[in-house]
Amino acid sequence: MAHPRSRRLRALALPLGLALTASLGFLPNAATAASQDSAPAAAVPASGPLLSYVVNTTPDHATVGKVKKAIAKAGGKVIVAHERIGVIVVHSADPQFAASIRTVPGVQSAGASRTAPLKASGTTDVGKPQKVDLPKSQLKAAAAAAAANGKEPLEPLQWDLPAIKADKAAKVNPGSRNVTVGIIDTGVDDTHPDLKANFSAKQSANCVGGVADTSKGSWRPWDPDEDYHGTHVAGTIAAARNGVGVAGVAPGVKISAIKVSEPKTALFYAESVVCAFVFAADHGVEVTNNSYYVDPWMFNCKDDADQAAIIDAVGRAARYAQGKGVLNVAAAGNSGLDLAAEKLTDTGSPNDSTPVERTISPKTCWDVPTQLPGTVTVSATGVQRAKSYYSNFGLGQIDVAAPGGDSKQVPELPAKNGNILSTMPGGDWAYLAGTSMATPHVAGVAALLKSTHPKSSPQEIQWLLKQQADNPGCPSGDATCTGTKHLNSHYGYGIVNALKAVKS
Repeated sequence: MAHPRSRRLRALALPLGLALTASLGFLPNAATAASQDSAPAAAVPASGPLLSYVVNTTPDHATVGKVKKAIAKAGGKVIVAHERIGVIVVHSADPQFAASIRTVPGVQSAGASRTAPLKASGTTDVGKPQKVDLPKSQLKAAAAAAAANGKEPLEPLQWDLPAIKADKAAKVNPGSRNVTVGIIDTGVDDTHPDLKANFSAKQSANCVGGVADTSKGSWRPWDPDEDYHGTHVAGTIAAARNGVGVAGVAPGVKISAIKVSEPKTALFYAESVVCAFVFAADHGVEVTNNSYYVDPWMFNCKDDADQAAIIDAVGRAARYAQGKGVLNVAAAGNSGLDLAAEKLTDTGSPNDSTPVERTISPKTCWDVPTQLPGTVTVSATGVQRAKSYYSNFGLGQIDVAAPGGDSKQVPELPAKNGNILSTMPGGDWAYLAGTSMATPHVAGVAALLKSTHPKSSPQEIQWLLKQQADNPGCPSGDATCTGTKHLNSHYGYGIVNALKAVKS
């Protein structure tokens, strides 16, 4: 994961980089890509900070048209209107814009999607990947042994694949080329030798700002040294079995990149995520991977007009995708919180300006998109099959679990690293940990299920994920784990099983 203020890399997931040549020698990272400012300028008087808003209306042509006219009168500029779901993205510098537009007939909710002005610059507070601490001779020996056993060179370091029987599943069915997993994230380096064979450019876009840009390469990371999160996720899902690097859970399916992270700040705002879900739905994506929460609020509360509008807008887009046959899979989060508790303390919101500590109720304040109805919520486990120390949990909140890594659960040699090894921009590989790393394992298994059952609906695929999962049951003496062997707060229905997916 790649960002301390999102699910992407909160302080827990310390990345350990691994840059390797075909002979397993070390190389520096590739040159960084240029950043760019994607926010369109607003044609309104600057009476206050220029903000982005989501305005949610009755989804019909006449109503949307009337509201667009009202937006202009209220000092707003329409950036894009998703008429089919009734979500309009607006820029305005009028501090009274949201209050004014909420009074317009046909507007069901409206609010700012951020607290920092558009074009605000910042830095991603994230550690640089480090080379893995293993002797080169040991790595070469592991690669030679892997090749002799028909495995990828770095597969002996991937404890997570046998943990969900993905290595055995690949021999039965590696996944169908008719199935695409859309990675809603920081972008994907589609030139990586482990990814390029499975990358679908025609199903990829840059949705930053709310408008899909499908120009070639628009979906790549702004800065490969910082925005590596999406590329790492991509490798876990579908790194090809091609004699290079690592293997993915579903090495035969396709992947696409739908970039939603802002340049410089790497934040995931509602208007970008709405665009991503709609784009995925309209471009034949079967599964989306969502290893993030929608910034700037860790939890969006329904009794706050701005946050309620975010829940409404993203929820409409997610439902639209589900209605078009898309299964959305999302990370539970890395704060070690019980999402079923009566009260929680949020100290990190808003994360684009000055955070203010607040007490919230999970019943009315949601982590978006993971707590949206119909979304598969994923917790993380380590090599010992125990819940990762950082993973959020909660009875009735977690659907399934998957390997996300845990530095406190260490595998045997040759790996000797409890985190998840996957692809990085510039042809590299690295270890990372988090529910961000668990989620692509589930997305990969979902893609295998869709490959096996191509006519199944998202609801049926989700049911199969749960029905086939292996539940270890609550650890003895762990009071945070509640429920039964069949369904509990740590694992939901259990740890996903790739082999069962291809044999079902």
